[in-house]
Amino acid sequence: MRKINKEVVIEVKNLRKVFKLGKEKVVAINKMDFEIHKGEICCILGTSGSGKSTLLNMMAGLEKPTQGYVKILGKEVTKMNEKKLAIFRQNNVGFIFQSYNLMNALTAIENVSLPLVFRGVSRQRRNKEATKLLKAVGLETHLKHKPTQMSGGQQQRVGIARSFVGNPKVIFADEPTGNLDSKTSEEVLQLMERIVKEKEQVLVIVTHDGSVTKYADKIIHVLDGNIKEVEIIDQSERVITEEKEEIKNEEKTV
Repeated sequence: MRKINKEVVIEVKNLRKVFKLGKEKVVAINKMDFEIHKGEICCILGTSGSGKSTLLNMMAGLEKPTQGYVKILGKEVTKMNEKKLAIFRQNNVGFIFQSYNLMNALTAIENVSLPLVFRGVSRQRRNKEATKLLKAVGLETHLKHKPTQMSGGQQQRVGIARSFVGNPKVIFADEPTGNLDSKTSEEVLQLMERIVKEKEQVLVIVTHDGSVTKYADKIIHVLDGNIKEVEIIDQSERVITEEKEEIKNEEKTV
């Protein structure tokens, strides 16, 4: 059973985003309020055009809100200038992208260690941490491989390792399994769940895929820029169900 700490890591308050299209105003996000706690995996679930990507962008400080604020670790990221925001993200935030966003000219170990370059970490220490993470995601034999030498699933594993380098407090994942087959998606989600659990981090996943939500402690259903429902999930029930299924499968094998 995953124990969720009551410490608030992300606070979203009265968040609103309005885009101007000519003379018209389009409300992309309409007065959202919610909290995400330490150790929590939160899924923001919605169809295309629901506002979930705009919400993620504002949470990550990539877009400024029209109204309201986002606080991460007690810091109001929506008020930070670009320089302060860049430093804050370097020290506290990791990103996982649907399109992997790897540098084709770099090896796996170089891609993973790249965020540490901006922190001024020595090459030896960077390579040591990157190697450790790549081994954790099952790519110990691909350290010197470039993205073009790896499958989609392997590239996404490199992306996951990169997002966790430097032990960030928060990881934002934008449709992290969108380009993967169902088997690889399952492996990737299990991998992220295991790391987040071990390190008591926060993982925010934006997705349109309902199957991803089985790993979530909290599901925020978004529709037309509004929160339709916030679901709190008891993950102990899933663990018990999976254990029963494993026992049944073992009995069948015997």
